[in-house]
Amino acid sequence: RAWLPLQPGGIECRMRGRQAFWRLGLPLAAAVLCTLLSCTYLLRAFDVHLVMALQSHYTGSQRKGMLSPRRPVPETIVRPDYAVDGQPKYVRPILPWDIENKSAEEIALMREACAIAREVLDIAGAAVAPGVTTDEIDAIVHAETLKRGAYPSPLNFRGFPKSVCTSVNEVVCHGIPDDTVLRDGDIVNVDVTCYIGGVHGDLSETFAVGTVDTAGRRLVKATHDALQAAIAICKPGVPYKAIGAAIDEVIAPTGLAIPRGFVGHGIGHAFHMAPNVVHHTNEDRNGVMAVGHTFTIKPIVNEGVAEVIEWPDKWTIVTKDGGRSAQFEHTLLIVEDGVEVLTARTPNSQPPWWEDEVQL
Repeated sequence: RAWLPLQPGGIECRMRGRQAFWRLGLPLAAAVLCTLLSCTYLLRAFDVHLVMALQSHYTGSQRKGMLSPRRPVPETIVRPDYAVDGQPKYVRPILPWDIENKSAEEIALMREACAIAREVLDIAGAAVAPGVTTDEIDAIVHAETLKRGAYPSPLNFRGFPKSVCTSVNEVVCHGIPDDTVLRDGDIVNVDVTCYIGGVHGDLSETFAVGTVDTAGRRLVKATHDALQAAIAICKPGVPYKAIGAAIDEVIAPTGLAIPRGFVGHGIGHAFHMAPNVVHHTNEDRNGVMAVGHTFTIKPIVNEGVAEVIEWPDKWTIVTKDGGRSAQFEHTLLIVEDGVEVLTARTPNSQPPWWEDEVQL
């Protein structure tokens, strides 16, 4: 055996064969304990700051939920060019005012795609209620789209994992359906696009979940009115930049805000194509409306500030201040005497809730 004498209060090591025993003196034990406590405090402080950093993108009521597995599409359904690799093959023209004019055959196909998208959105909207999850809405959209022989355009578009966008409360756009439960008083935008016959049809509406407060109802109604005002000016010869001014004319007096950087778009054989349709006053040279143009107008309006934040999923956009956001969208066709709303409501569509309200 061997003894290693140390200073009083230090460590004495006694070795007996292959065994070692460590005896801690009180001063050193106290020092070690303090060190451990300090490390624990620092680790906890770091953990708190780490959690805060990871959650800094949460500005309102919404949190990222659990995603269900990707829903399958039968082989019999014709797919868009991005369905496998997530990358759309459309190449934008060099000149932003170089806009495709649809042929009579293409217009007929667009009408079919848009009619299907309208049917699917109406069914999804009727399912919106307290207690329903956004994933359940996605399941409805997916099933109803396939039932009509169409492909749900959002699925795998640039990697988007679901068949519809569901944007709740402060989510501005591109909300990913998950196990989030809709609550009484929420608002939710459901954005449906269907692909069939080689073309896409696109529309969205913001729905009230149960009983929504006055401010929320005014936000939704103002956004709808802004879209209608923009549609009203559409006809051959009108510059696309005029759409933003028409929307601003409705929204500016309300004190609501229009976030920048989100545009409507041309649509047809590609999901997104020329022109860009800006939703606020602008001088962008994005062309002039002409017979045969098909495009979407999709104004987004925030009840607070215009600034937004992107979640780490690279899809979900939320308002910076946590205020709610609303959006409406239609696919339009320019015709000889004006404009045709290809995704217009039908007699089977659920009437908007404000039609029963005399004053908001």
